Amino acid sequence: MPRQKISTAAARRIALAAQGFGQARPEGTANVGHVKRAIERLGLLQIDSVNVLTRAHYLPLFSRLGNYDSEHLDDIAWGRKSRRGLFEFWAHEASLLPLASQPLFRWRMDRAARNDGDGKGKLHSFRREKKKYIDEIRREVTDRGPLAASELSNAGPGRGAWWGWSDGKLALEWLFFAGELTTATRRGTFERVYDLTERVLPAAVQAMPTPTPEEAQRELLRLSARAMGVATETDLRDYYRLGVADTKARLAELVEAGELLQVAVEGWQKPGYLDPQARQPRRVEARALLAPFDPLIWERDRTQRIFDFFYRIEIYTPVHKRVHGYYVLPFLLGDRLVARVDLKADRANSTLLVHAAHLEEGADVAAVAGPLREELRLMADWLGLEKLSLPRAGKLGRSMTNGRT
Repeated sequence: MPRQKISTAAARRIALAAQGFGQARPEGTANVGHVKRAIERLGLLQIDSVNVLTRAHYLPLFSRLGNYDSEHLDDIAWGRKSRRGLFEFWAHEASLLPLASQPLFRWRMDRAARNDGDGKGKLHSFRREKKKYIDEIRREVTDRGPLAASELSNAGPGRGAWWGWSDGKLALEWLFFAGELTTATRRGTFERVYDLTERVLPAAVQAMPTPTPEEAQRELLRLSARAMGVATETDLRDYYRLGVADTKARLAELVEAGELLQVAVEGWQKPGYLDPQARQPRRVEARALLAPFDPLIWERDRTQRIFDFFYRIEIYTPVHKRVHGYYVLPFLLGDRLVARVDLKADRANSTLLVHAAHLEEGADVAAVAGPLREELRLMADWLGLEKLSLPRAGKLGRSMTNGRT
């Protein structure tokens, strides 16, 4: 049958609506119900150690909800067992995921337990070389209860400042990847504390039936499609980091069953796949600062296709090679990415620092400056920062500075 044709603009609006930008933010401060529903819509929140503004998993909720209490997320993720609604696992990198999706990753845990090379090659090698040592670490957690790597009796030395994990940390991470341990809580500088999965997750979750790998992969692709609205095969695979062969097989099954519709999107070189339930709004009136690890833009090729916006995080780029700054957030206005700002939370001086503001080509500075300034002020308030320091250089910076701050 002929494929449905979708314009670039329509695909962009579908993607924004699927990500929660097709509706107004809650009035006033968002409550815990808003937080839970936003996470359910996204399917996961990526965790990252960078804390230039705040931890990465807090920012996508601010982008969609505006002012909300981040302690709501803490409580759902690491609170008492009876209130817990999220768990940590390797999905799209390290992630927070709804408890209901835990059974969908048991096949991945099982592959890890069997050393069946599904990513994380370093951990698989460690398991083959240090099986007895890993058994010792498992026994120590079993006997002593929740432990961070720094609390192990025989962790061994670290191997450097960046991902230079000790043997103890590697052992804990292998047990985590295999599903035997999970995150009990986070302490201090966001250090992960591990415990036996059976002592952390609610009994009702552990009692949920385990789907076959094929069933789980189909459901993960459904969740990916719902979160993105319309996407290529690569987009769908990347959302939960599924394997190429698994994705191809399951995607064909979903298309044949009519659960995904193959479409032709204007300007896309590869076929698109449309969630049949996706909203297709004629207009999107969004306003948001987007973190580098936001699901809307974390896949850079997709960001380029949908928004005609080339974006990369420049944290790991040498200073003299940076184009836009160290920690740069794109600014979404309406259905376009119209600017980008280099931000830092200066907590010692209670100030949100805007090191630079860059207007995208073709964007109207008069239309962008006011909404961007307001969004920056909202972010400062949410972060508990009293002052907003705007740049004086550049057309957009000057336009914002000349306005009310």
